[in-house]
Amino acid sequence: MRQHDSFPPRPTPSRSRIAAASLIGTAIEFYDFYIYGTAAALVLNTAFFPEMDPVAGSLAAFSTFAVAFISRPLGSAVFGHWGDRIGRKSMLVVSLLVMGLSTVAIGLLPGYAAIGVIAPVLLVLLRFTQGIGLGGEWGGAALLATEHAPPGKRGLYAMFPQLGPSAGFIVANGLFLVLGETLSDGQFESWGWRLPFVGSLLLVIVGLYVRLKISETPVFQAAMDQRRIARVPFAGLMRHQWRRVLLGAGAMTIAYTLFYTATTYCLAYGTDVLEISKTTMLALSMIGVVFMAAGTVVSAMVSDRLGRRRTLITGVIGAIVWGLVMFPLMETRVIFLVGLALAGALGLMGLVFGPMGAYLPELFNTEYRYSGSSVAYSLGGVLGGAVPPLVATSMQASGLGALAVGGYVSAMAVLSLLCLLALPETGDRTL
Repeated sequence: MRQHDSFPPRPTPSRSRIAAASLIGTAIEFYDFYIYGTAAALVLNTAFFPEMDPVAGSLAAFSTFAVAFISRPLGSAVFGHWGDRIGRKSMLVVSLLVMGLSTVAIGLLPGYAAIGVIAPVLLVLLRFTQGIGLGGEWGGAALLATEHAPPGKRGLYAMFPQLGPSAGFIVANGLFLVLGETLSDGQFESWGWRLPFVGSLLLVIVGLYVRLKISETPVFQAAMDQRRIARVPFAGLMRHQWRRVLLGAGAMTIAYTLFYTATTYCLAYGTDVLEISKTTMLALSMIGVVFMAAGTVVSAMVSDRLGRRRTLITGVIGAIVWGLVMFPLMETRVIFLVGLALAGALGLMGLVFGPMGAYLPELFNTEYRYSGSSVAYSLGGVLGGAVPPLVATSMQASGLGALAVGGYVSAMAVLSLLCLLALPETGDRTL
């Protein structure tokens, strides 16, 4: 039986509409998420933690960055439950609103100088809410693409939500780059950094318009028609497929580790330690993300032909090697080599990230696919996204050196490789 052979005929949206609905939402969600990471590296330590020394302030700012990764599994469980109960489409709309409104509120939040200790407390709460929204976003977008895909093209369709992070990052960093060039340091630190947060409201309106026009996926609609809806999807997931949740999370870890080490940590490392200008580092990061987008497209399409698992393993082995090369390249302070270090890391991240849009949903049964893929994705973010900036900053402060940070990246790649070796191929599986 092929992917949709058992489903009754239904009108399905065009590929372009599915692509737009899955890509624009993840682009906006990750735009919101990335502007916080950039602001954490550049200004939040002085705006919300001014009484700390520079290293402690940076750790505090990155800790608030990490809070959203901790709340993402909670958001995945909540949105996954209702996404598996009442549908993918409605949860995608709600997750976009939660994320977007939290982001706007951060942009309007007074700093420490205005309201004292309440400011960082509210910052943490809003960041926590951001994470809940993003926890529900990716799984729904990935399922919107994969559950609409025709046979043999799930990797291609799932490529679109996977391109959202690249698009969101380029827009986010592009705005910070423009602001850095047009505003003085004082203007940027006073109010300029807030503009990308407040501007998120316009993007949310566009995203809602697109998503409200998409239909429910045929796979979930068929499950509804056949009354194959779990009463408590998360309980069924933990009872029947908990091992795949953990292994899927481990497989995702290196994608997060590569990305947030190459962007959030290296942005701070390049400006503070290597004394490369802020605008240069932002520009190099944006160039690197172009390589990430290219890697995403290539690996997603290749995975339809060679299989998800084989494609993923190739990218992870490359990451093991690159972790040991990345920081020696950066420490040369030669702009081309610094850019090469970032482009290599982000290109490999794309190679791993591209097939994941189809691979994680394919690992789980329809009754708890939203919950399973979302929780695995978000748990991978806790270890791979929240931890690296904190570990790297601590290593730097303790004198271990950048090479140790690269070794940490390689170790995370080994972890992901072991998890992939324990998981099956899924490209030929029906949904």
